[in-house]
Amino acid sequence: MFSAFTNSFKVPELRQRILFTLGLIVICRIIAAIPTPGVDAVAVRTLLTQVQASAGGSFLGLFDLFTGGAIEQCAIGALGIMPSISASIILQLLTAVVPSLERLAREGDAGRQQIIQYGRYLTVALCVVQGYAWAAMLEHPEGLLGIHADIVHNPGWSFRLMTILTMTTGTMLLMWLGEQITDRGIGNGISLIITISIVSRLPTAFRQAANMFRAPEGGVAQFSIIHAVFLFAMLFAVIAAVVALTQAQRRIPVQYAKRVIGRKVYGGQSTYMPLRVNYSGVMPIIFAQAILMFPSKIFSMIKMDFFQSLAHALYIGTPLYTTLYALMILFFSYFWVATQFNPVQIADDLKKYGGYVPGIRPGTPTAEFLDRGMTRITLAGAIFLTIIAVIPQFMGQYFRIPWVVSSFFGGTSLLIIVGVMLDTMRQVESQLIMRHYDGFLTKGKLRSRR
Repeated sequence: MFSAFTNSFKVPELRQRILFTLGLIVICRIIAAIPTPGVDAVAVRTLLTQVQASAGGSFLGLFDLFTGGAIEQCAIGALGIMPSISASIILQLLTAVVPSLERLAREGDAGRQQIIQYGRYLTVALCVVQGYAWAAMLEHPEGLLGIHADIVHNPGWSFRLMTILTMTTGTMLLMWLGEQITDRGIGNGISLIITISIVSRLPTAFRQAANMFRAPEGGVAQFSIIHAVFLFAMLFAVIAAVVALTQAQRRIPVQYAKRVIGRKVYGGQSTYMPLRVNYSGVMPIIFAQAILMFPSKIFSMIKMDFFQSLAHALYIGTPLYTTLYALMILFFSYFWVATQFNPVQIADDLKKYGGYVPGIRPGTPTAEFLDRGMTRITLAGAIFLTIIAVIPQFMGQYFRIPWVVSSFFGGTSLLIIVGVMLDTMRQVESQLIMRHYDGFLTKGKLRSRR
C-alpha cells in the first residue's frame, strides 16, 4: 500500500491530477469557513451547542456532519453540496416515470448532458428555497428550535436576500468545483467533497472520544480502557463489514453466440453480469432520514399533549424512531431497485446482442430470472444495510456515546466514506497498473522503466 502511494507521485499525469484535486478540496474547506454576512457566528455556535445538548438536536448534528462544520460557522457553504445531490436523486426518480426524461437518458452523452443541465437548474431552485428557510430560522430560531437567540444584526428582507444569494452562490461554487475534480482530478468530485466534509469532523470526534475516558475532578471516568479496546475492535469490524457490503455482488454468467459479419467472427466469449448486493448504496438511509427528520418538529409545534408526546417519541434515537427507521430502509432498498433496475430492458439488450444466460431461455424467462435473483440478494443487502445504519443510534441511546463519535461507527457517513474511498482507489489503481505499477487492491506486472 505504501509503495502504491509512492508510485502515485512518480507518474506525472497522476501526480498532477492528485495535486489538482487536493487544491480544490482546500478551496472547498475555505468556503465552509467564511461566515454569512450579517450573522453573529459566536451566537450561532452557542445556539447549536444548546440545541445539540437537547433530546432532538441530532438532526442539526447530522446536517453539520455533511457540511463539514459549515453550519456551526454559519458559512456561505452552509447548504453544502446536498441540494445538488437532492436534485440528482429527484431527476433519477423522475427518469423512471417520465417518458421524455427516459428518452433523454437513452440518447447517450447528449441526453445525459441535458439531464445534468436540468439538475443544475433544479439545484438553484432548491438552494433558493433552503436559503430562505435558513434566513428565516436565523431571524427567529425560537420558532423551529425552541430557543431564543439574537443572531442577526439587521433582520429583514435585505438580510434574507443576501443570505439566499450567498448560500446559493456557495453551493453552486461547490458543485462547479466538484465537476472540475471529476473532469481534471481523480475520483468523483461531488462524492469527494461530501467525504472530505465528513472526515473534517474527525478531530472533533477524537476530542469527544478522549473526553469519554477522562475522569472529571473528584469523579470517575464514564468509560474504561476495556471499553476503548471494545470500541476499536468494533470500529474495525464495522468498517470490514461495510467494505464487504459495498464490494459484494452476484455474478450471473452470460454467454454470447458467435456471429459472422463479413469475414469477421464476433461473439462466442463467456462473461458475467454483476448484480450488486447493495444496489441502492446509501440512498435508502438518506430517504429514511429525510422523511423522519420533520415529523417530530411538526408535532412539537402543536400545543397538545398527544402531539407533544408523539414528538418526543419520534426524536432521533428513541425506540419508535429506530423501528420506523429500520422499516423505511428496508422499504426504500426495494423501492430504489424497482425504479433503477430494469430486468426487461437488460433481457432485451442481451437478446439483441446475441447474449443469454446458460440454462435460461432469452426474453421473458431471462427477465424473470434476473428479477427473482435481484429480489433475493436485495433482501440480504437491505438487512445488512439496516443493521449498519442503526448502529450509531443504538450506541447513542444505550451507551450514551456522543453523536459525533457514534456517527463514524456506521450509518450514512461510514458508508459514504468507504464507498468513495474504494472508488477513488480503483481509479488511481487503474492509472498505476496501466503504467505497470502495483495497485492498492491488486498486483500488476512490475517492469523496469526505460
